[in-house]
Amino acid sequence: MSDIDPTDHALATIASILEPESPREAEKPAAIEAIEAIDEQPLVPEHPADAEGYSKLGPGPMEALRFKWTVQRGEDDLYYVHETIGQYSTPVVSGPMSGEAAVQFVDERENEAHRRFETLRDEIANRSSVADIVRKGEA
Repeated sequence: MSDIDPTDHALATIASILEPESPREAEKPAAIEAIEAIDEQPLVPEHPADAEGYSKLGPGPMEALRFKWTVQRGEDDLYYVHETIGQYSTPVVSGPMSGEAAVQFVDERENEAHRRFETLRDEIANRSSVADIVRKGEA
C-alpha cells in the first residue's frame, strides 16, 4: 500500500482550481468572484471623513493581549488616541492632535505592531524548526 497524505491531495485540488491557465478560469463560480471583490476592499476606510471613532486592532491570537487604538474627539475639538491592551485595560491617551494626525498615528502604531508580531512569530518558528532538527539528530 502506498501512503497518500490527504493534505497533498487537498493542496493539489486547490492548486488545480487556482491555476491561471486552467480552462475553468473563464467559468469562475460567483462565490469566488464575490470573495475576490471582498478581498480588494479595505477593511477600514483609507481616509475617514471624520476621524472620531476610527479604530484598529493589533495582531495576536488572544483578545486579552491584543492592542486596540481608537480616535476620540475631545471637548476642545481636537483628537486623542486611546490605546488599550485587552478589553478591560485603562487606556493610554495620546494627543491632542488634528484628526488627520490621529488617523496617521493609529495607522503607524498598527503597522508597527504587525511588523513586530511577524518578527516574533518568525523567530518562534525558526527556533521550533531548529529544535526539531536537533531532536531528529539525537534519535
